[in-house]
This record gives sequence, C-alpha cells and structure tokens, in this order.
Amino acid sequence: MNSAILITYDKEDAITEAVGLCDAAGYEIVHTIKQDFLKKPKYGISEGVLERLQEVVEKLRPDVIIFDEILKPHQNYNLASILHREILDREALILEIFERRASSAESKLQVKLAQLRYEMARAKEKVRLSSMGEQPGFMGIGKFEVDVYYNDIKHRMQTIRSKLEKAGKQRELHRQGRKRQGFKTISLAGYTSAGKTTLFNRLTGETRQQSKELFTTLSTTTRRVTIDREPFLISDTVGFISKLPAYMIDAFKSTLEELLHTDVIILVIDVSDSIFDLKKKFSSCIRTLSELEVERDRIIFVLNKSDLMQQEQIDEKTEILNLKDNKKTISVSSKTGENVNELKILIKNIIENQNSPKIKTEFEASYGN
Repeated sequence: MNSAILITYDKEDAITEAVGLCDAAGYEIVHTIKQDFLKKPKYGISEGVLERLQEVVEKLRPDVIIFDEILKPHQNYNLASILHREILDREALILEIFERRASSAESKLQVKLAQLRYEMARAKEKVRLSSMGEQPGFMGIGKFEVDVYYNDIKHRMQTIRSKLEKAGKQRELHRQGRKRQGFKTISLAGYTSAGKTTLFNRLTGETRQQSKELFTTLSTTTRRVTIDREPFLISDTVGFISKLPAYMIDAFKSTLEELLHTDVIILVIDVSDSIFDLKKKFSSCIRTLSELEVERDRIIFVLNKSDLMQQEQIDEKTEILNLKDNKKTISVSSKTGENVNELKILIKNIIENQNSPKIKTEFEASYGN
C-alpha cells in the first residue's frame, strides 16, 4: 500500500469520507492536514501551511499528496514543483478508485472515458506548463504539441464513446426483450456505501461482494427476484458521492440510464448517519437523480440500517428529510431482514398502481439542494 499525506477540510464528515476514498484507492495516510479553506488561488492552501507541509514531506517522504478538493492545473503544478511529489486532487483520486473497481468491459470503458475527460480539461494548460521546465510529479506529457496532444485525447474519447454507444444499444435490446416477456424492473440507487449491495443480496439471495469501502459496485448487475409468486428483475447501480463532477456522471450514463427505464427505483439511505451527513448525502442523491431526469413518482425511499437505530431516531430523521408523510418511505435492515418483506409488498403495490401518466418533477422543488 502506497503512503499518502492527506489535505482535507477540518470537518468530521469530510475527514471520514476522504479517509474512505484514500483507503479505497489503496493509500495509507501517514499524516493529515486539516484546513477550513482549500481554495487559495496559488496552492489551494496558504504559503504558511505549505511551508509546514514541506517539512512533513521531507520527514515522512510519502508516495503522494492527496488534496481533498478539485485543483486547477496550475495549482497542481505549483504544489508538485515545491513538494516534489505527485499531487492527486479529489477527482483524480476518485478516478483511481474507479479504475481499481472496474471489472466489466463496459465499466472499464466508462472509467477510461472519465479519465480522458479529466485529462482533456487540463491538456492545454499542461502543455503550456511543460514548456516552462521540469515538472516533478506532474504527469509530464513529453514533446507533444498542444494541438496533437489535445486531438489525440479527442480521438480516443470518440472511439470509446462509439463502443459505449454499441453497448448502450445492446442494453436497450435487453430492455425491450424483458418488456416483451412482461418483466417489471426495479433499480437500486443511493450514496456509495449506503448498503445497496447488501439489500440487493437480501432481496435476491445473491452473494455479491459487499463492503464498507466506497464504490464496491461500478457495473450494473441484474437478477431475478420473486415477490408474491410474481417474477421481477432488480439491478444494482454505481453509488453516488458528493462533489462528483458532471462529466463523471456522464461517463457512467450508459450504466445509470437503467434508472430512467426502470419501473421502480429504490433509493437506499443510510439512516445511521449523523444528521449532517444524512442531509448532505440525501441532497447529493436527489441532485444526481434530478440531473439524470429521473421521475420522482417512481422512487421508494428506503431508510437502511434500522437495526442500528431506535424507532424515535428513525422518525426524527424521516421528518428532517421531509419524508414523514411520504407513503413510499420505509425503514429496513438489509443485515437482519427487518421490514424487507414489507418493502417487497410496497414495490409490488407501486408497480401495480402505475397506470396514470408519468409527469417529470423537479426534485429540488420538493427537497431543496
């Protein structure tokens, strides 16, 4: 496992998530720097903090510096030039996790597309900076001219997009086949590590890999589940995360598009989270589903990990999320199976009642940002 110094926000939820991301990417944190502000123009951090960081780097000699915010190319260059280490910002770190987790041919293509989108946004600036001299740890680009380098990325992106388009058409054929056979479909969605895969296993009897690590699932898996002697198909999807750039969501659209065509979406929420984390993660999920143009009337809100909470705590959090009077809200425990049968009944009832025309709804109008 490679060693890393982590620079993150001085907030418990930010630290917890950043540590989880580092662990999922295979980095052991040997030192953490906590700051209230990570958006200083030149380095992201102040020059005083940078001086102290230099001393720590000299002493601990980490493999990388992980910066828990999105850095501009010149900020990355400035930090790398002084610290003589590779600098990974939040986006680059998530991309590394995606690369480690991708197992199917399609998810590998999606990750590669996201990596190229990340690189393209920085291509021109990197070429300009490379002409200024040495770039220690700055992912140098050799002797490419800016137009050659930029066009090379564009060409590779077009190739991957065409392959993903073919995969999307194949997926559409599968959907049409399922529809002809009369199968109703269910999709799981939610913040990464909310317990989607555990619930998937509970509903289907599967033994898919489940873990506290982030992004256990990157490719969609579909299995059959029987509810009241009637067969349904259920799919697990990639988890959401805060500050996930639009281009990363776009890269995974061929996977996430299942959410647009499914009869019911189960939005899995970790009810054991602190109120601050709960609101932040819920807001992030709602925003992502809104960007995907998913219709609200097809969503069941599942408050998972109820075995870790008292009923009054669950009730309080349900009210905080403005879900108290929502008849499509249920608390369950994927671990113990509590209320899972009731969830199945709710799924079946909602699908049976889906005879009225569907109207697209803006999530934020109901739940805010």
